[in-house]
Amino acid sequence: MTISLLAVAVIFFIKDTVSQDSHLYYILSMVSLLAIVAYVIAFSFGMGAIPWVIMSEILPVSIKSLAGSFVTLANWLTSFGITMTANLLLSWSAGGTFVSYMLVSAFTLMFVILWVPET
Repeated sequence: MTISLLAVAVIFFIKDTVSQDSHLYYILSMVSLLAIVAYVIAFSFGMGAIPWVIMSEILPVSIKSLAGSFVTLANWLTSFGITMTANLLLSWSAGGTFVSYMLVSAFTLMFVILWVPET
């Protein structure tokens, strides 16, 4: 996911310097589309399932229902926040938006590697 977001960010920064009439602009558009598709696939097989898998694996039965509610709430509130701020960030800088998403993805990856127990 992080690599896909980095690719999209770099492509958007390059597209800002290339004429829209050039062949390179078309190629960059196709590569950015492929990188976003790769991100969606990686998210579906990886981080997208983590809240649900971790919740069922590491939480004790006595608090599983209450904690599950909080995990679900946090997941959907985060999705809501990203959805509501995406257009604002894209109007600021398309490449910068994907750099910020890439940094969050990289920190999340490091958190999972360092602190999430193997199940």
